[in-house]
Amino acid sequence: MSSLLHSLLAALFCAAFLQGSLYAQAQLTPDFYSQCCPNVTNIISDILVDAFTSDIRIGASFIRLHFHDCFVNGCDGSLLLDNSATIVSEKEAPPNNNSVRGFDVVDRMKAALESVCPGVVSCADILTIASERSVFLSGGPEWEVPLGRRDSLLSGGLDIVMPAFFDPLDELKRKFVLVGLNNNTDIVALSGAHTFGRAQCFTFIDRLYNFNGTGESDPTLDATFARTLRRLCPIPTDGNTTVFTILTNLDQNTTDAFDNRYFTNLQSNRGLLQSDQELFSTPGADTIEIVNNFASNQTAFFESFVVSMIRMGNLRPLTGNEGEIRLNCRVVNAPPPATITKSSSNEVNFVSSI
Repeated sequence: MSSLLHSLLAALFCAAFLQGSLYAQAQLTPDFYSQCCPNVTNIISDILVDAFTSDIRIGASFIRLHFHDCFVNGCDGSLLLDNSATIVSEKEAPPNNNSVRGFDVVDRMKAALESVCPGVVSCADILTIASERSVFLSGGPEWEVPLGRRDSLLSGGLDIVMPAFFDPLDELKRKFVLVGLNNNTDIVALSGAHTFGRAQCFTFIDRLYNFNGTGESDPTLDATFARTLRRLCPIPTDGNTTVFTILTNLDQNTTDAFDNRYFTNLQSNRGLLQSDQELFSTPGADTIEIVNNFASNQTAFFESFVVSMIRMGNLRPLTGNEGEIRLNCRVVNAPPPATITKSSSNEVNFVSSI
């Protein structure tokens, strides 16, 4: 039996299998691919490990991709779609433009999976698995990832709503509740992903020079830390705006490690983004106690982070016969070609192949 025929038969078996009980029940489960693509996690992990060797930021970038995907119409891989005649890509929406990254690594993961499990693993699940592996490879917890998502046929376009780096706590809470997350533990635990990665100067420069139009720095920002940041992000001169894209570590201490230093930074008024420091510096906020707990107990943070990541990954997934399994994460699949059949009355009918 040729390898091509073997792959075709395997794909047909898996298609039939996946249309069975799991899809019918429309539920996510960690063993979703155990029969049809049992090495899915290892394949994704191997490519991720290789990517880490040349790009230490890639782990934080995958968390960001997953977060930005799930917050717009659920975890459906819509963020990965490029512009086309029918798609206005979310990649160019203000919260994402020149910010989200890692799409080339997603392409590598998808190509590797298509070579061994064609038409089986969704792009939405690739983001979910890669996020969990990114956390673990950076020193954080690991967990069983519920799987079985399918990919959207549509994009959220340019008009999307995301938590913003300048949002006060009340607005952050509103946006989390709007998508189905809670406004205390989820918001603090998921914000803890800022324990690694980078931010561009434009996301916090107003805190340094003109907070809320005062002409002063943010009073919740440690003065010594503010001076350090001013050296990294000077006021643009002569119309030179490249300073806005200079990258700064979100955590100045354990830069690329997934740990609980993010929360001790907040206690010292050294949160880089306003949206981060709001969790600790908003008077009377219920998030303060959670920050203090996570700062003193890394295990508590890890446990809550896992719960919140699973909860986020369960936001409005497409399952069953909804959406599709994209063959290329950047584009929706081409419609099946039409075939010609003859009815009993010899009338020619055009039907879509299945």
